[in-house]
Amino acid sequence: MRFSGFADLLEKQADRHGCAHAFIYQSEIKQIVSYEEFRSDVLARSEELKKTEKTCMGILTELSYPCIREIFAANIAGMQVVMLNKMLPAETLGELIRYTDTDILFGSDQQKEALSQYLTEGTAEGRGKILFFTSGTTASSKAVVLSDEKLMSSAWNGSSMLPLSKEDRLLCVLPLDHVFGFVCCLLWPLQCGASVAVGRGPRHYMDDCMYFRPTVISVVPMLLSFLLQQQLINPEMKMILVGAGDCPKEILGAASAKGLRVSYGYGLTETSSGVAISVEGDPSAMAVCPDDEITIAEDGEICIKAPTCMMEGYYKDPEMTAGVLRDGILYTGDLGYLDEEGKLHITGRKKEILVLHDGTKIFLPEYETKILHAARIREAAAVLKNGKPVLIVYAPQLSAEQISERLIPLMKTLPRGHQITEIIMRDTPLPRTATGKIRRWELQKETEEL
Repeated sequence: MRFSGFADLLEKQADRHGCAHAFIYQSEIKQIVSYEEFRSDVLARSEELKKTEKTCMGILTELSYPCIREIFAANIAGMQVVMLNKMLPAETLGELIRYTDTDILFGSDQQKEALSQYLTEGTAEGRGKILFFTSGTTASSKAVVLSDEKLMSSAWNGSSMLPLSKEDRLLCVLPLDHVFGFVCCLLWPLQCGASVAVGRGPRHYMDDCMYFRPTVISVVPMLLSFLLQQQLINPEMKMILVGAGDCPKEILGAASAKGLRVSYGYGLTETSSGVAISVEGDPSAMAVCPDDEITIAEDGEICIKAPTCMMEGYYKDPEMTAGVLRDGILYTGDLGYLDEEGKLHITGRKKEILVLHDGTKIFLPEYETKILHAARIREAAAVLKNGKPVLIVYAPQLSAEQISERLIPLMKTLPRGHQITEIIMRDTPLPRTATGKIRRWELQKETEEL
Protein backbone atom coordinates (compact mmCIF):
# COMPACT_ATOMS: atom_id res chain seq x y z
CA MET A 1 0.00 0.00 0.00
CA ARG A 2 1.18 3.52 -0.81
CA PHE A 3 1.05 6.17 1.88
CA SER A 4 0.68 9.84 0.95
CA GLY A 5 2.85 10.99 3.85
CA PHE A 6 3.68 10.49 7.51
CA ALA A 7 0.15 11.25 8.77
CA ASP A 8 -1.32 8.74 6.36
CA LEU A 9 1.23 6.11 7.45
CA LEU A 10 0.43 6.65 11.12
CA GLU A 11 -3.33 6.48 10.64
CA LYS A 12 -3.56 3.46 8.38
CA GLN A 13 -0.84 1.36 10.02
CA ALA A 14 -2.30 1.99 13.50
CA ASP A 15 -5.70 0.87 12.25
CA ARG A 16 -4.23 -2.15 10.49
CA HIS A 17 -1.63 -3.33 13.01
CA GLY A 18 -2.92 -1.86 16.29
CA CYS A 19 -1.06 -3.44 19.18
CA ALA A 20 1.68 -4.95 17.00
CA HIS A 21 5.18 -3.75 17.80
CA ALA A 22 6.30 -0.67 15.88
CA PHE A 23 9.44 0.09 17.93
CA ILE A 24 11.66 -1.76 20.35
CA TYR A 25 14.33 0.20 22.17
CA GLN A 26 16.26 0.34 25.39
CA SER A 27 15.82 3.11 27.92
CA GLU A 28 16.71 1.79 31.34
CA ILE A 29 14.97 -1.41 30.30
CA LYS A 30 13.76 -2.74 26.97
CA GLN A 31 10.72 -0.75 25.82
CA ILE A 32 8.06 -1.60 23.26
CA VAL A 33 5.83 0.88 21.40
CA SER A 34 2.88 -0.38 19.37
CA TYR A 35 1.65 1.16 16.13
CA GLU A 36 -1.35 2.53 18.03
CA GLU A 37 0.87 4.08 20.69
CA PHE A 38 3.19 5.56 18.08
CA ARG A 39 0.28 7.32 16.39
CA SER A 40 -0.98 8.64 19.74
CA ASP A 41 2.48 9.84 20.82
CA VAL A 42 3.18 11.63 17.55
CA LEU A 43 -0.21 13.34 17.31
CA ALA A 44 -0.04 14.54 20.91
CA ARG A 45 3.43 15.98 20.39
CA SER A 46 2.33 17.53 17.10
CA GLU A 47 -0.41 19.48 18.87
CA GLU A 48 2.14 20.78 21.38
CA LEU A 49 4.43 21.96 18.57
CA LYS A 50 1.61 23.76 16.76
CA LYS A 51 1.14 25.94 19.84
CA THR A 52 4.75 27.16 19.65
CA GLU A 53 4.02 28.87 16.29
CA LYS A 54 7.55 27.95 15.19
CA THR A 55 8.17 27.23 11.51
CA CYS A 56 11.42 25.23 11.26
CA MET A 57 12.63 22.46 13.54
CA GLY A 58 16.32 21.56 13.50
CA ILE A 59 16.70 17.94 14.62
CA LEU A 60 20.07 17.17 16.23
CA THR A 61 19.59 13.56 15.28
CA GLU A 62 20.23 10.58 17.50
CA LEU A 63 19.15 6.96 17.47
CA SER A 64 16.26 7.18 19.90
CA TYR A 65 12.50 6.80 19.96
CA PRO A 66 11.97 10.41 21.18
CA CYS A 67 13.97 11.69 18.20
CA ILE A 68 11.91 9.63 15.74
CA ARG A 69 8.69 10.83 17.36
CA GLU A 70 9.85 14.45 17.11
CA ILE A 71 10.64 14.17 13.38
CA PHE A 72 7.18 12.83 12.61
CA ALA A 73 5.45 15.29 14.94
CA ALA A 74 7.23 18.36 13.57
CA ASN A 75 6.37 17.37 10.02
CA ILE A 76 2.71 16.74 10.84
CA ALA A 77 2.62 20.08 12.70
CA GLY A 78 3.51 21.74 9.37
CA MET A 79 7.08 22.69 10.23
CA GLN A 80 10.07 22.52 7.95
CA VAL A 81 12.33 19.81 9.40
CA VAL A 82 16.13 20.00 9.09
CA MET A 83 18.12 16.83 9.73
CA LEU A 84 21.40 17.73 11.47
CA ASN A 85 24.36 15.67 12.63
CA LYS A 86 24.74 16.58 16.30
CA MET A 87 28.42 15.54 16.29
CA LEU A 88 29.48 18.47 14.09
CA PRO A 89 31.34 21.43 15.61
CA ALA A 90 29.08 24.16 17.02
CA GLU A 91 30.29 26.68 14.42
CA THR A 92 29.33 24.38 11.55
CA LEU A 93 25.96 23.61 13.06
CA GLY A 94 25.44 27.33 13.59
CA GLU A 95 26.00 28.03 9.90
CA LEU A 96 23.53 25.33 8.92
CA ILE A 97 20.92 26.53 11.41
CA ARG A 98 21.05 30.05 10.02
CA TYR A 99 21.13 28.87 6.41
CA THR A 100 17.99 26.74 6.82
CA ASP A 101 15.99 29.35 8.82
CA THR A 102 15.77 27.12 11.89
CA ASP A 103 13.90 28.69 14.80
CA ILE A 104 13.57 25.73 17.20
CA LEU A 105 15.82 22.77 18.00
CA PHE A 106 15.40 19.21 19.21
CA GLY A 107 18.33 17.75 21.13
CA SER A 108 19.94 17.74 24.54
CA ASP A 109 19.33 20.81 26.70
CA GLN A 110 23.07 21.50 26.82
CA GLN A 111 23.49 21.46 23.04
CA LYS A 112 20.32 23.47 22.43
CA GLU A 113 21.54 26.15 24.81
CA ALA A 114 24.95 26.29 23.12
CA LEU A 115 23.33 26.69 19.69
CA SER A 116 20.49 29.03 20.67
CA GLN A 117 22.47 32.07 19.49
CA TYR A 118 22.19 30.84 15.90
CA LEU A 119 18.40 30.47 15.80
CA THR A 120 16.55 32.66 13.32
CA GLU A 121 13.14 34.29 13.32
CA GLY A 122 11.73 31.42 11.30
CA THR A 123 11.27 32.56 7.72
CA ALA A 124 11.52 29.00 6.40
CA GLU A 125 10.87 28.71 2.66
CA GLY A 126 9.65 25.12 2.77
CA ARG A 127 7.20 24.64 5.64
CA GLY A 128 6.15 21.01 5.67
CA LYS A 129 9.35 20.00 3.88
CA ILE A 130 12.23 17.87 5.13
CA LEU A 131 15.82 18.89 4.45
CA PHE A 132 18.63 16.33 4.23
CA PHE A 133 22.23 17.17 3.43
CA THR A 134 24.02 15.50 0.56
CA SER A 135 26.86 13.99 2.59
CA GLY A 136 25.36 13.88 6.01
CA THR A 137 25.67 17.40 7.37
CA THR A 138 28.93 19.23 6.64
CA ALA A 139 29.72 22.84 5.93
CA SER A 140 30.14 22.21 2.19
CA SER A 141 27.18 19.88 1.60
CA LYS A 142 23.94 21.03 0.00
CA ALA A 143 20.51 20.97 1.66
CA VAL A 144 18.14 18.86 -0.43
CA VAL A 145 14.44 19.73 -0.17
CA LEU A 146 12.31 16.59 0.16
CA SER A 147 8.87 15.90 1.61
CA ASP A 148 7.19 13.19 3.63
CA GLU A 149 5.25 12.20 0.51
CA LYS A 150 8.42 11.67 -1.52
CA LEU A 151 10.14 9.81 1.29
CA MET A 152 7.15 7.50 1.66
CA SER A 153 7.17 6.91 -2.11
CA SER A 154 10.81 5.88 -1.78
CA ALA A 155 9.88 3.50 1.04
CA TRP A 156 7.12 2.03 -1.16
CA ASN A 157 9.63 1.57 -3.98
CA GLY A 158 11.93 -0.33 -1.67
CA SER A 159 9.18 -2.48 -0.17
CA SER A 160 7.93 -3.45 -3.63
CA MET A 161 11.41 -4.77 -4.41
CA LEU A 162 12.19 -6.23 -0.98
CA PRO A 163 8.97 -6.81 0.95
CA LEU A 164 9.10 -7.40 4.70
CA SER A 165 6.49 -9.19 6.78
CA LYS A 166 4.91 -8.05 10.03
CA GLU A 167 7.01 -10.72 11.76
CA ASP A 168 10.24 -9.08 10.62
CA ARG A 169 12.36 -6.96 12.94
CA LEU A 170 14.80 -4.49 11.38
CA LEU A 171 17.75 -3.26 13.43
CA CYS A 172 18.17 0.50 12.91
CA VAL A 173 21.84 1.37 13.40
CA LEU A 174 22.54 4.08 10.78
CA PRO A 175 22.38 7.86 11.36
CA LEU A 176 18.92 9.28 10.70
CA ASP A 177 20.37 12.49 9.21
CA HIS A 178 21.49 10.40 6.22
CA VAL A 179 18.61 9.71 3.82
CA PHE A 180 19.65 6.06 3.37
CA GLY A 181 19.47 5.51 7.11
CA PHE A 182 16.15 7.33 7.42
CA VAL A 183 14.40 5.53 4.58
CA CYS A 184 15.96 2.08 4.79
CA CYS A 185 16.26 1.77 8.58
CA LEU A 186 13.00 3.47 9.52
CA LEU A 187 10.42 4.06 6.77
CA TRP A 188 10.93 0.76 4.94
CA PRO A 189 9.96 -1.45 7.92
CA LEU A 190 7.12 0.88 8.96
CA GLN A 191 5.82 0.82 5.39
CA CYS A 192 5.63 -2.98 5.65
CA GLY A 193 4.17 -3.17 9.16
CA ALA A 194 7.36 -4.71 10.54
CA SER A 195 9.01 -3.59 13.78
CA VAL A 196 12.03 -1.32 14.20
CA ALA A 197 14.65 -2.14 16.82
CA VAL A 198 16.36 1.16 17.59
CA GLY A 199 20.08 0.51 17.97
CA ARG A 200 21.96 1.81 20.98
CA GLY A 201 24.74 3.54 19.05
CA PRO A 202 28.28 2.68 17.87
CA ARG A 203 29.36 1.50 21.32
CA HIS A 204 26.86 -1.35 20.99
CA TYR A 205 27.72 -2.56 17.49
CA MET A 206 29.33 -5.55 19.21
CA ASP A 207 26.14 -6.71 20.93
CA ASP A 208 23.05 -5.08 19.37
CA CYS A 209 22.38 -7.99 17.01
CA MET A 210 22.33 -10.48 19.86
CA TYR A 211 20.35 -8.10 22.10
CA PHE A 212 17.54 -7.28 19.63
CA ARG A 213 17.64 -10.48 17.50
CA PRO A 214 16.71 -8.77 14.20
CA THR A 215 15.76 -10.60 11.02
CA VAL A 216 16.85 -7.71 8.80
CA ILE A 217 19.49 -4.98 8.91
CA SER A 218 20.43 -2.04 6.66
CA VAL A 219 24.14 -1.21 6.69
CA VAL A 220 26.90 0.71 4.97
CA PRO A 221 29.79 -1.40 3.59
CA MET A 222 32.18 -0.61 6.46
CA LEU A 223 29.67 -1.74 9.08
CA LEU A 224 28.90 -4.95 7.18
CA SER A 225 32.61 -5.75 7.05
CA PHE A 226 32.90 -5.15 10.81
CA LEU A 227 29.90 -7.34 11.64
CA LEU A 228 31.28 -10.18 9.52
CA GLN A 229 34.85 -9.94 10.82
CA GLN A 230 33.69 -9.96 14.43
CA GLN A 231 31.11 -12.71 13.78
CA LEU A 232 28.31 -10.59 15.20
CA ILE A 233 25.43 -11.74 12.95
CA ASN A 234 22.68 -13.31 15.06
CA PRO A 235 21.09 -16.65 14.01
CA GLU A 236 17.70 -15.04 13.27
CA MET A 237 19.14 -12.69 10.63
CA LYS A 238 17.99 -13.52 7.11
CA MET A 239 18.39 -10.34 5.02
CA ILE A 240 20.98 -7.57 4.73
CA LEU A 241 20.55 -4.40 2.64
CA VAL A 242 23.80 -2.61 1.81
CA GLY A 243 23.99 0.93 0.44
CA ALA A 244 25.41 4.46 0.63
CA GLY A 245 28.83 3.52 -0.72
CA ASP A 246 30.86 1.14 -2.86
CA CYS A 247 31.05 -2.34 -1.37
CA PRO A 248 33.82 -4.77 -2.33
CA LYS A 249 32.48 -7.96 -3.87
CA GLU A 250 34.37 -10.08 -1.36
CA ILE A 251 32.39 -8.53 1.51
CA LEU A 252 29.07 -9.12 -0.24
CA GLY A 253 30.20 -12.66 -1.02
CA ALA A 254 31.18 -13.33 2.58
CA ALA A 255 27.70 -12.31 3.74
CA SER A 256 26.03 -14.47 1.10
CA ALA A 257 28.19 -17.42 2.14
CA LYS A 258 26.52 -17.29 5.56
CA GLY A 259 23.20 -18.06 3.92
CA LEU A 260 21.98 -14.47 4.15
CA ARG A 261 19.99 -12.76 1.43
CA VAL A 262 22.21 -9.83 0.46
CA SER A 263 20.89 -6.90 -1.57
CA TYR A 264 22.82 -3.86 -2.68
CA GLY A 265 21.13 -0.54 -3.37
CA TYR A 266 21.98 2.58 -5.34
CA GLY A 267 20.39 5.95 -4.72
CA LEU A 268 21.00 9.57 -3.87
CA THR A 269 19.73 12.11 -1.39
CA GLU A 270 18.25 13.94 -4.39
CA THR A 271 16.03 10.91 -5.18
CA SER A 272 14.94 10.30 -1.57
CA SER A 273 17.31 7.30 -1.37
CA GLY A 274 17.23 4.16 -3.53
CA VAL A 275 16.40 3.97 -7.24
CA ALA A 276 17.85 0.52 -7.97
CA ILE A 277 18.25 -2.59 -5.80
CA SER A 278 19.65 -6.04 -6.44
CA VAL A 279 17.04 -8.65 -5.60
CA GLU A 280 18.68 -11.88 -6.73
CA GLY A 281 21.93 -13.21 -8.13
CA ASP A 282 24.81 -10.76 -8.57
CA PRO A 283 24.45 -8.00 -5.93
CA SER A 284 26.11 -5.50 -8.28
CA ALA A 285 23.38 -6.02 -10.92
CA MET A 286 20.53 -3.84 -9.66
CA ALA A 287 16.94 -3.83 -10.87
CA VAL A 288 15.43 -0.37 -11.30
CA CYS A 289 12.66 0.51 -8.82
CA PRO A 290 9.13 0.61 -10.29
CA ASP A 291 8.58 4.38 -10.00
CA ASP A 292 11.94 5.22 -11.57
CA GLU A 293 13.45 5.35 -15.02
CA ILE A 294 17.19 5.22 -15.64
CA THR A 295 18.97 6.09 -18.86
CA ILE A 296 22.68 6.30 -19.65
CA ALA A 297 24.07 9.41 -21.37
CA GLU A 298 26.61 9.17 -24.19
CA ASP A 299 29.48 9.70 -21.78
CA GLY A 300 28.20 6.98 -19.43
CA GLU A 301 26.55 9.30 -16.89
CA ILE A 302 23.56 7.83 -15.05
CA CYS A 303 20.42 9.92 -15.57
CA ILE A 304 17.33 9.37 -13.41
CA LYS A 305 13.69 10.25 -13.86
CA ALA A 306 11.89 9.64 -10.55
CA PRO A 307 8.79 11.86 -10.41
CA THR A 308 7.40 10.43 -7.16
CA CYS A 309 10.71 10.62 -5.26
CA MET A 310 12.69 13.47 -6.84
CA MET A 311 13.82 16.42 -4.74
CA GLU A 312 12.20 19.81 -5.20
CA GLY A 313 15.71 21.25 -5.42
CA TYR A 314 18.57 22.51 -3.31
CA TYR A 315 17.46 24.89 -0.58
CA LYS A 316 17.76 28.54 -1.68
CA ASP A 317 19.92 27.56 -4.65
CA PRO A 318 18.00 27.48 -7.94
CA GLU A 319 21.21 27.82 -9.95
CA MET A 320 22.74 24.73 -8.38
CA THR A 321 19.44 22.88 -8.83
CA ALA A 322 19.28 23.75 -12.52
CA GLY A 323 22.81 22.40 -12.93
CA VAL A 324 21.73 18.83 -12.13
CA LEU A 325 17.94 18.71 -12.57
CA ARG A 326 16.75 19.47 -16.09
CA ASP A 327 13.28 18.67 -17.45
CA GLY A 328 12.65 16.36 -14.51
CA ILE A 329 15.81 14.35 -15.11
CA LEU A 330 18.61 14.20 -12.54
CA TYR A 331 22.13 14.12 -13.98
CA THR A 332 23.85 12.22 -11.20
CA GLY A 333 27.52 12.59 -12.08
CA ASP A 334 27.82 8.82 -11.52
CA LEU A 335 28.91 6.46 -14.29
CA GLY A 336 27.36 3.13 -15.17
CA TYR A 337 25.59 0.97 -17.73
CA LEU A 338 22.42 -1.07 -18.17
CA ASP A 339 22.95 -4.73 -19.09
CA GLU A 340 20.80 -6.78 -21.47
CA GLU A 341 18.27 -7.42 -18.71
CA GLY A 342 18.00 -3.71 -17.92
CA LYS A 343 19.89 -4.01 -14.65
CA LEU A 344 22.09 -1.16 -13.51
CA HIS A 345 25.84 -1.52 -12.90
CA ILE A 346 27.90 1.29 -11.34
CA THR A 347 31.37 1.84 -12.80
CA GLY A 348 32.60 5.12 -11.31
CA ARG A 349 31.94 8.80 -10.68
CA LYS A 350 32.28 12.01 -12.58
CA LYS A 351 31.51 14.16 -9.56
CA GLU A 352 34.25 15.77 -7.55
CA ILE A 353 33.55 13.66 -4.48
CA LEU A 354 34.86 10.50 -2.88
CA VAL A 355 32.30 8.18 -1.27
CA LEU A 356 33.84 6.16 1.57
CA HIS A 357 32.74 2.71 2.73
CA ASP A 358 30.87 4.21 5.68
CA GLY A 359 28.72 6.28 3.31
CA THR A 360 30.30 9.65 4.14
CA LYS A 361 31.65 11.80 1.36
CA ILE A 362 34.72 13.94 0.82
CA PHE A 363 34.09 17.13 -1.16
CA LEU A 364 37.28 17.17 -3.22
CA PRO A 365 37.71 20.83 -4.27
CA GLU A 366 37.71 21.98 -0.65
CA TYR A 367 39.63 18.93 0.61
CA GLU A 368 42.40 19.13 -1.98
CA THR A 369 42.78 22.89 -1.59
CA LYS A 370 43.54 22.39 2.09
CA ILE A 371 46.02 19.62 1.30
CA LEU A 372 47.87 21.65 -1.37
CA HIS A 373 48.16 24.59 1.02
CA ALA A 374 49.32 22.49 3.99
CA ALA A 375 51.83 20.46 1.97
CA ARG A 376 53.00 23.52 -0.01
CA ILE A 377 52.71 21.68 -3.34
CA ARG A 378 50.95 22.44 -6.63
CA GLU A 379 50.06 19.05 -8.12
CA ALA A 380 48.05 16.51 -6.09
CA ALA A 381 44.77 14.64 -6.27
CA ALA A 382 42.92 12.36 -3.86
CA VAL A 383 41.47 9.02 -4.98
CA LEU A 384 40.33 5.85 -3.26
CA LYS A 385 42.43 2.76 -2.67
CA ASN A 386 40.70 -0.14 -0.92
CA GLY A 387 37.99 2.30 0.08
CA LYS A 388 40.38 4.75 1.78
CA PRO A 389 41.69 8.13 0.58
CA VAL A 390 45.21 8.20 -0.85
CA LEU A 391 47.06 11.16 -2.34
CA ILE A 392 48.64 11.14 -5.80
CA VAL A 393 51.41 13.76 -5.95
CA TYR A 394 53.69 15.26 -8.58
CA ALA A 395 56.40 17.17 -6.73
CA PRO A 396 59.86 16.33 -8.12
CA GLN A 397 61.76 18.10 -5.35
CA LEU A 398 60.02 16.34 -2.47
CA SER A 399 59.64 12.84 -1.05
CA ALA A 400 56.51 11.15 0.20
CA GLU A 401 57.91 11.31 3.73
CA GLN A 402 58.42 15.08 3.54
CA ILE A 403 54.88 15.64 2.28
CA SER A 404 53.44 13.32 4.93
CA GLU A 405 55.21 15.29 7.66
CA ARG A 406 53.84 18.58 6.34
CA LEU A 407 50.31 17.16 6.37
CA ILE A 408 50.36 15.96 9.99
CA PRO A 409 48.75 19.12 11.49
CA LEU A 410 45.96 19.12 8.89
CA MET A 411 45.26 15.39 9.22
CA LYS A 412 44.81 15.77 12.98
CA THR A 413 41.85 18.08 12.31
CA LEU A 414 40.05 15.63 10.00
CA PRO A 415 37.82 12.65 10.86
CA ARG A 416 39.79 9.41 10.88
CA GLY A 417 38.13 8.14 7.72
CA HIS A 418 39.08 11.34 5.84
CA GLN A 419 42.77 11.13 6.66
CA ILE A 420 45.23 10.28 3.88
CA THR A 421 46.43 6.69 4.29
CA GLU A 422 49.14 6.68 1.62
CA ILE A 423 51.07 9.11 -0.57
CA ILE A 424 51.88 7.92 -4.09
CA MET A 425 54.52 9.93 -5.95
CA ARG A 426 54.39 10.37 -9.74
CA ASP A 427 57.31 11.03 -12.10
CA THR A 428 55.08 12.98 -14.50
CA PRO A 429 52.43 15.70 -14.04
CA LEU A 430 48.86 14.66 -13.32
CA PRO A 431 46.81 13.86 -16.45
CA ARG A 432 44.39 16.63 -17.36
CA THR A 433 41.63 17.33 -19.86
CA ALA A 434 41.84 20.02 -22.55
CA THR A 435 40.15 22.41 -20.11
CA GLY A 436 42.70 21.69 -17.38
CA LYS A 437 40.61 19.41 -15.17
CA ILE A 438 42.35 16.43 -13.59
CA ARG A 439 41.48 13.15 -15.31
CA ARG A 440 40.64 11.62 -11.98
CA TRP A 441 39.23 8.42 -13.44
CA GLU A 442 42.65 7.67 -14.96
CA LEU A 443 44.34 8.16 -11.61
CA GLN A 444 41.75 5.95 -9.95
CA LYS A 445 42.35 3.18 -12.48
CA GLU A 446 46.13 3.47 -12.11
CA THR A 447 45.81 3.27 -8.32
CA GLU A 448 43.63 0.17 -8.47
CA GLU A 449 46.30 -1.54 -10.61
CA LEU A 450 49.13 -0.86 -8.13
